[in-house]
This record gives sequence, structure tokens and C-alpha cells, in this order.
Amino acid sequence: MPDQDLIIPERDWRKLLAAASGDSALLYLYLRAGGTELQARHALRMSDDQIAAAASFLRQSGLWEDKVPTVMRPAQPPSYTEADLLRAQERDMFRRLLGEVQRRLGKLLSVEECKILLSIHEYLGMSDEVISILICYCLQRSKAKGNDRTPSMRTIEREAYRWADLGIETMEEAASYVQLQNQRQTKIGKVRRTLQLGDRRLTPGEEKYIAQWLDWGFGTDEIAIAYEKTCINTGSLKWPYLNSILKSWHEKGLHDVGAIEAGDKAPIRTASETGGLGELELEAIRRIMQEKKEGM
Repeated sequence: MPDQDLIIPERDWRKLLAAASGDSALLYLYLRAGGTELQARHALRMSDDQIAAAASFLRQSGLWEDKVPTVMRPAQPPSYTEADLLRAQERDMFRRLLGEVQRRLGKLLSVEECKILLSIHEYLGMSDEVISILICYCLQRSKAKGNDRTPSMRTIEREAYRWADLGIETMEEAASYVQLQNQRQTKIGKVRRTLQLGDRRLTPGEEKYIAQWLDWGFGTDEIAIAYEKTCINTGSLKWPYLNSILKSWHEKGLHDVGAIEAGDKAPIRTASETGGLGELELEAIRRIMQEKKEGM
């Protein structure tokens, strides 16, 4: 077979660089070159845990979709009765799980909350170990948002369905997901400080903006430059305006400080210089209007 160049899409290598995971990058290259996960265990001389964690990251990041769910579920979750719950509590496995969840949440679960736990365990097919990691993750996330109350079982249920949709089934996959989300929250925190937002909570819309910028491959240095341009031209932080700058750079392939400085040298005339709207203001307005038309 003749030698062929391995082409990696920009969106892929930016995600790999942002993750700073050598195992994930190595597995990605091996799979993209035509290898399989099973072959990688021997060819890359990585442990089963390393392979599982790296493969989980690739799936969750949208870099590899060679995953068939092992748990086949009916279209609709069953409607559990109190009799179902009593039968489940007679089983040692569920009884231990229930005790562990109540201990971590610091409260006794109601009948309806127990039914939710039973659905997560039986309908979604989550193991005790994965549910334990799920509970810890929800507690950690609630605390990070400044909530004094423990997360509700409905909140935990929504997160459980998200994990199921992502194909998270093993301890290794759950641990990899939690690590990835913690890294993402750390980056969001750095962007928050860059934008001088203080300790207030981000609105869902603001967090969506920041998540998009990180997905585009921008770091705090690049966002800081766009933030400065925004403040100079508008007098304060304007999220759509800041987003329009970063979106423009992204579309031009300018994702680091050096590329931005080299590729964005055209002088920007402000409103004070032209007696009207500056070029950057006009560009921002055009983008905002376009986004509104697209339903954003």
C-alpha cells in the first residue's frame, strides 16, 4: 500500500491540543490511520485503562464515533410502581446503591426519588460505580455554581440521560468525562477573569458564548485582545460585539496571537475618526443581524 499523508482537520487538532492529553492524541492518530481500538492496546503499548480513558475522550469530543451502545433500551422508560420499588429494595445490589446515594446526598430519598434512581440503574443500565461518579459530579458542579442545596434527583436524572446519550458506561469513561468537564470549567473561569466579570454567575447565554469560543480554539490571550477591541470601540463589554470579532478571526483561520497580529493588521477606524460608525462596529452589526436572521 503506497504511503499516504495523514490529513487532520483543524477542528480536530485544536481539540487535541486544548486537551493536552498525549494518550488521546496518540490513539486518535492510530485510529485515523486505520487501526482499531483492539489493535491499539498492543501497537501503542498502552494499558487497558489508558486506552479506555483516551477512547472515551475522543468519543465525548466528537473525534471518534465507533461506539455501539451495549445497553439496548425501550423507546420509553417504564413507569415504576411502589411494588417495583419494594422488589428492587429486596435485592442487595440496589439496596446498597440506595444507601450510598442517600449517604452522598445527605438525605433520605422519597418514594418518587427512589423511582428515579431505579430508572437510572435499570432503564439506563448504569452500574453502581458510574452512578457514584455521577452523584459526585453533580454535587461538585452544584457547589461550583454557588448552590448551598444539594442537586435534586431530577437534576441528577437529566445529567444521567446526558451521560447515556454520550455512551458513558464504564468507570473509565465516566472518570474521563468528569476530567474533561473540570478542565473546561477551569478554562471558563480563566475567561471570566479575563473579561473582569467578578464572582457573579454567568448567564446561560454568556456561558454558551464562552463555550463556543473555546470550541473555536481560542485561549485567554486571544479573547483578551478581542475584549480590548470591544471596550475601545463600544465603551464596555458587549457580548455580541465581542463574539463577532472572534467569529471573524475564526472564519479567517486566525486562532493565536501571532496569527491575529499578522492577519488583522488593517487599521480600524472608530466612530470618532470617521464621524459615524467605525468599520468594526459596522461589521459587528452585520454579524448580529445575520445571527438574528439565523435564529441565534
